[in-house]
Amino acid sequence: MTVSTSSLNRTTVTLQQLVESSKKHSLQQALTAMMAEFVQSPLVQTVSTHTRYNQQDSIEAIPFHQFCLDSRQLKTDDVFVLLKSQARHSQKSRDYLIQAANSAAFILSEIDPIALLTTDDVNTSSLADDAQSVAHQLSALPCPVLYAPHIRDFLGDLIQARLQYQQPVTLPAVVAVTGTNGKTTISQLVAQLAQLMGMSSAVMGTAGNGKLGALVQASHTTGDALAVQQFLYQMGQENADLLALEASSHGLDQQRLQGMPVSVAIYTNLSRDHLDYHADMAEYAAAKAKLFDKTHFSELTHAIINLDDEHAQTMLDMAHASALTVWTYSLNPSSNATFVAASINPSLQGVEIAVRYNVSDNTGNTHVDCTDSHQDKANTITVISPLLGRFNVANLLAAIAATVALGSDIDQDIERIAAVVPQLQGAVGRMQRVPSNEGCFIVDYAHTPDALQQVLASLKTHCDGQLWAVFGCGGDRDAGKRPLMAQAGLAGADQVILTADNPRTEDPNMILQDMQAGMSAEQYQRTHIEPARQKAIEYAVQQADAADIVVIAGKGHETYQEINHVRYDFDDSVVLQNALKQAGRA
Repeated sequence: MTVSTSSLNRTTVTLQQLVESSKKHSLQQALTAMMAEFVQSPLVQTVSTHTRYNQQDSIEAIPFHQFCLDSRQLKTDDVFVLLKSQARHSQKSRDYLIQAANSAAFILSEIDPIALLTTDDVNTSSLADDAQSVAHQLSALPCPVLYAPHIRDFLGDLIQARLQYQQPVTLPAVVAVTGTNGKTTISQLVAQLAQLMGMSSAVMGTAGNGKLGALVQASHTTGDALAVQQFLYQMGQENADLLALEASSHGLDQQRLQGMPVSVAIYTNLSRDHLDYHADMAEYAAAKAKLFDKTHFSELTHAIINLDDEHAQTMLDMAHASALTVWTYSLNPSSNATFVAASINPSLQGVEIAVRYNVSDNTGNTHVDCTDSHQDKANTITVISPLLGRFNVANLLAAIAATVALGSDIDQDIERIAAVVPQLQGAVGRMQRVPSNEGCFIVDYAHTPDALQQVLASLKTHCDGQLWAVFGCGGDRDAGKRPLMAQAGLAGADQVILTADNPRTEDPNMILQDMQAGMSAEQYQRTHIEPARQKAIEYAVQQADAADIVVIAGKGHETYQEINHVRYDFDDSVVLQNALKQAGRA
């Protein structure tokens, strides 16, 4: 997810020039504050005899090429930005600092350099002596080190200002989606709807990054601040009008999306996930809520929030505090939400939905929240969606609402949107039906208990025979959800096959053992355990009857299986296709 900046790499700029050229007053204030804080820092006071540290003008006037967050990619006279590691390996950070100093024009460090370079074996008579010693170590480095503890508050703006300095481009509008489940599908649906309405669209997230139809696989749902800004700039170069992106809780918590021009923010739901990173569900929800905080995203105008989710109020509170136009959506026909699925008629070909909507004009001056009372002027329109699953009805409502928010004439836009919905395609690996001449075989990314439960509940209404679920749990992740995943599968499916997911550095058999905790004798009778994922998929194909539905869950779009730090080629849809052919069912 990077953009070629070879034409810009050899052109230098200074912080002072970025301040003068930036149109963002907040960035100008942040840079000024950073320099003022630096000049008054203990580091500067301690080594006041070194003019490069105590003269603000000299720091602001140092020419540099680009910003770099990875010391391995640092080129001569780039600015190295040293951020805190989530693992807090001070020795590694210290090594990065010293290594980068040999090439960098200067270093911006989120970590206090004095604390970083102070080692346990240093004997000092006082803290002042210790600081003096370390400060002189810093002054001896080949380049200056600026302590910038609040760098994440404006790093994205700073990177984008550098990209725009030599070759300004118009950046696309941004719609951001956050939540445990549904981010990929909604972001792709928004991009598709916008493109069908005449906009040039791009996406960024789990299933890939790029213009629609030309996605490149991503390693993270939300890349680092540099990769995100470079991609945004690249989409501007390619004349994209809209960028629909997934905002992960990690990305929001670590401010990787700082400086993104998000105008519409969407919240889907919250269920147990990433508790190996977040302390608890409240902290997880607070990270998601940052997307609706206008102090973080100054260009926000609309919040689209799933009223059916138990954590919706947290998002609503933040959106209201930011004075956003708030629209809600719901699958409950009696809900007072702005967009409601008044009726849902499913089939294996898709679903017919009666969408009831009640929104104000789209000036952005009227704040509408239909959670408070019924309104008399609600309208209803019929939408024919090719997407399977009840939860995809919710995803579609969110995407329709976001697309309306981007437009200018609500009633006309909704009619045009409804007309193109039949042309939508689901995201790869999200309720993806793999062709077969008998039976129904689905690949889905569901990897949380809630997501798996929703997938199975949605498909159960379509199933005349038995519903099969093939899934596992990832290694080196939240072990607490493993028995919950098994119970979700057993509650929703008639037959369950437990297998490996991405075991990473763990023994797949131990993961499967964790998943079986608390299972009853009756549940064991409906469970088949096969650690080898390919064999598990082949077993399901061989055992399922013509009237059955089989769901291969957990990996979805992924084209690999990670075992002991090695990613082996493994695509559920490809493995399933081969198994169907071998069984004579395709």
